[in-house]
Amino acid sequence: MTTHETGVPDPRRASGRVAEDAPVFVISVAAQLAGMHAQTLRQYDRLGLVSPGRTPGGGRRYSPRDVALLREVQRLSQEDGVNLAGIKRIIELESQVDALQDRVRELLHELEVSEGRRIAAESAVQAGYRRDLMPLSAPGSALVVWRPAPRR
Repeated sequence: MTTHETGVPDPRRASGRVAEDAPVFVISVAAQLAGMHAQTLRQYDRLGLVSPGRTPGGGRRYSPRDVALLREVQRLSQEDGVNLAGIKRIIELESQVDALQDRVRELLHELEVSEGRRIAAESAVQAGYRRDLMPLSAPGSALVVWRPAPRR
């Protein structure tokens, strides 16, 4: 990864490629890439359909991900006839689904780690058992209580 004169890593160059979320395109270039007019991009920004990055001076900078989203907005609108409010809701729901899928992956990983720890702890406990004792949770085991016969 290369750096600016400031020594800060440049997010636009990761392995020679532009990062998906790097705000690199000015509005005119993003509009051309998305096949739209720049004014349409400004309107979509105001409506919250796309949220481009901003320069210190307030100029919009669009990422490759933003351009792909703009293309999807255009497709939903023109090909599927979805209105802008519907498109906004679709985008929000897709974002929620992505976040939930990420969370599920995190939880599955945590579950794997916990299961590994449980198995290790159970093995350690079983190794400490005396040979004449059996854990109650062993398959096929039954609890037997011995009571001496009463004396007469």
